[in-house]
Amino acid sequence: MSRIRIEGLSKTFGHARRGSTAAVDSVSLDIDHGEFLVLLGPSGCGKSTLLRMIAGLLPPSEGRILLDDRDITHVAPKDRDLAMVFQSYALYPHLTVARNLGFPLRTRGWSRTRIDGKVREVAALLGLEELLKRRPKELSGGQRQRVALGRALVRDPGAFLMDEPLSNLDAKLRTATRTELAALHQQLGSTFLYVTHDQVEAMTMASRIAVLNNGRLEQAGTPSEVYDTPESVFVAGFMGSPPMNLIDARLESRGDRLRVTARDLEVPLEHPAGDLPPRDVVLGVRPEHLALVSEHTRGPLFRGVVDAIENLGNEEVALCSVGDTKLAARGPRPLGLQPGEPVAFTTLPEHTHLFDPTTGRRLVWRPHPDAVRHVALDAQAV
Repeated sequence: MSRIRIEGLSKTFGHARRGSTAAVDSVSLDIDHGEFLVLLGPSGCGKSTLLRMIAGLLPPSEGRILLDDRDITHVAPKDRDLAMVFQSYALYPHLTVARNLGFPLRTRGWSRTRIDGKVREVAALLGLEELLKRRPKELSGGQRQRVALGRALVRDPGAFLMDEPLSNLDAKLRTATRTELAALHQQLGSTFLYVTHDQVEAMTMASRIAVLNNGRLEQAGTPSEVYDTPESVFVAGFMGSPPMNLIDARLESRGDRLRVTARDLEVPLEHPAGDLPPRDVVLGVRPEHLALVSEHTRGPLFRGVVDAIENLGNEEVALCSVGDTKLAARGPRPLGLQPGEPVAFTTLPEHTHLFDPTTGRRLVWRPHPDAVRHVALDAQAV
C-alpha cells in the first residue's frame, strides 16, 4: 500500500523581515494507493515545490506528509520508499544503461547476480533489452526517459514521483510515451504522482487532477469533473483549448425566468423567476457549447462580430467580439464564417456556468427554505 496524505503543507521562501513568498500555501490532499494523480498548473504555481517536499528534497515550512499513516515529514529521502523521476533524466553519462539501472541497487549492497536479474526484468518491461550496453549519449530522448523511469522501477518503491518527465520530448514522442506511462501504471498498480503544466498529459493519463494556482489548491477531481464542472474562474480559464469563455454579466429576473444579461447577450436559465435579488456574476460557456444560429433567432443569444478564424484541421475556432468581450466558438470545419461579418450563437442552459466575480468561486444552486424564492445561489467553498 502507498497512500500519501498531505495535511496543510506550506513552503515559504525568503525572510520575514526582508519579505517572504509562499510557494505552497496550506495544501491538503489525499492520494489513494494505485492512483495516478497529476499536479497541474502554470509555471510558478508551486507544483514542483510540492512534489519536492513530498520527496524530501525540500523541508516544509508547515504541515505534515504521511505515507500509509507514517509521518515522513522529516524523514530522509532515502528512507521514504518513494522514487523520483526528474525532468532532466539525471543519468550518469559515463555508465551504460545496465549500470545506470542497477545503480540504486548497488548503493543498497545487493549482490551482482541479484542486480543483473532485476535489471533484466525492468529492461524487459520497458523494452530496453537491446540498449543495455549503450551509454546515455547514444540514446534518443525517449530512450533516456525510459532509462530514468527504469532506474526508479528497480527499487520497487511505494510510489513514483515524476517532475515533468516528458517536457524534453518532441510532440510525437510525447504522445507515444504518454500511452506507455498510462499502460505501465495499469500494469504496476502503483501510486503515481505526476507534475505537469500540459493539460493534455493531465486529461489523458490522470485518474484525478489537482489544479494549483499561486501555491493554493484550486480543485481536485477526475478529469471530467475538472473540465465539466470547474470550481473557480481560474480552473475554467485554465482548462481547455481554447479555454472557457468568461463574460462579466448580470443575473436578474425577466419575465418568468432568471436570465443572465450583458451587452449583446441574454441567456435564460432553467430556474423560474422568483425573489432572487439581482447580482453581478461571471458567465462561463465552453467554446464547443456555442452553436451558430440566425441573427434573427429568438432565445439565448450571443450577438457579435467575427474577428478571425483559426483552422485546426478537422475543426475551426471563430474568435469573435460580443459587446466588450472576446469570445471563442469551436466546431467542425468549415464553420462558414468570415472575419468582419455579424454572427449569433446560442447555448443550452445546462452548458452555462456562473461564478462569483469577487471570490472567483463557482456559484451553485440550492433549494431555498422559502418556497416563494425557489432557489438560493451560493458561492462554493474553497
